[in-house]
Amino acid sequence: MKHYGLLGYPLKHTMSPPIHERLFRLSGVEDFDYLIKEIPEEELEARIPELMALEGFNITIPHKINIIKYLDELDSSAERYNSVNCVAVKDGRHIGYNTDCDGYLRALEAAGADLTGKVLQIGCGGVGRMMAIEAVRHGAELTISVLPGFEDTVDPVREYARENGYDSAVIKTVYADEITGSYDILVNASPVGMFPKVDACPVSEQVIKNCGFVFDVIYNPQTTKLMQIAMDNGIRTAGGMAMLVWQAVVAHEYWDGSSYDEADIEELIADMHKLMENK
Repeated sequence: MKHYGLLGYPLKHTMSPPIHERLFRLSGVEDFDYLIKEIPEEELEARIPELMALEGFNITIPHKINIIKYLDELDSSAERYNSVNCVAVKDGRHIGYNTDCDGYLRALEAAGADLTGKVLQIGCGGVGRMMAIEAVRHGAELTISVLPGFEDTVDPVREYARENGYDSAVIKTVYADEITGSYDILVNASPVGMFPKVDACPVSEQVIKNCGFVFDVIYNPQTTKLMQIAMDNGIRTAGGMAMLVWQAVVAHEYWDGSSYDEADIEELIADMHKLMENK
């Protein structure tokens, strides 16, 4: 029996167990369990031995940074964001990865989109910082829409560009009512439109019409108002559930070298949406 798990607190509404259980079975692994490790911050140190006894585990808030000091090594993805959401054991060494960035890129790739053109991103806090840095790394001309008073959320992205040789990177900041022009990709990295405020949309319909593809980090609801407007105008979309599932796929690649058919992953994404709607 191989033991895997999820570390976080709280974990009441997590979608991780059904996603990972399906991925194990798709790869032919039957003799496993996926354990919920709901551990408050103040108990983490005492519980480290039981975590390190696992073959691999995922990490969510509030432990993505605190777990780092207990690991033997960080992958470049985890170093880039100083954040770990996946631990794999290689030759007895516990290695930390950040598969959120991989999940984002794989979700875009599966939808036939990439970050090499003009990207308009709404918001730059939390996961938005990662998404913006990935846009810089892939050569995008990046425009970030921020709320008044939150202009400094873009500073870490500019700092990353300066410190890592992306001197020619184009990183612009605008307010929502200043957005003009057309874009290859529109990325919503904000919570606007998330359940229960499903009638909210982060930008106007005209802005959406001027974009070639829409990615919304939100996965509840399955189709946000932003995505619905895009689809009504013949614009391709992808949502947060795709990113959530694809980052889990990458975790399995690190854990045991598993590989998957894209059709199986698309079916898994659809099934997770159905499961979430029935919760």
